[in-house]
Amino acid sequence: MEARARSRFIRMSPRKVRQVVDMIRGQGVDESMRTLQFVVRAAKEPVEKTLRSAVANMFSNTKEGAQLETSDLYVKEAFVDEGPTMKRFRARAMGRATTVRKRTSHITIVVGERTGKQA
Repeated sequence: MEARARSRFIRMSPRKVRQVVDMIRGQGVDESMRTLQFVVRAAKEPVEKTLRSAVANMFSNTKEGAQLETSDLYVKEAFVDEGPTMKRFRARAMGRATTVRKRTSHITIVVGERTGKQA
């Protein structure tokens, strides 16, 4: 049994968000929340929000979810895809312009139930 949550069009570079997501992949949900609590990066907020959403989805989607606890759950999958890039221009010397790429991210977190076999 698993639940999924996606946050789309997050206005942060996928590379920076991946650094935070890599910290929680494979960990238990409680441990992931504690890890995110002490992360000093802006990407922490959307990742934490997505993780909370995935846990809420797990509890609300099925009848078995009501019998689970967060200690029984772990981050089964977590990945960040690149969203659309907004292209803007910045004025430069001698009438030139350079492109400023404002990148976006799509965060996906899958939470699964930990069985006896998985560590």
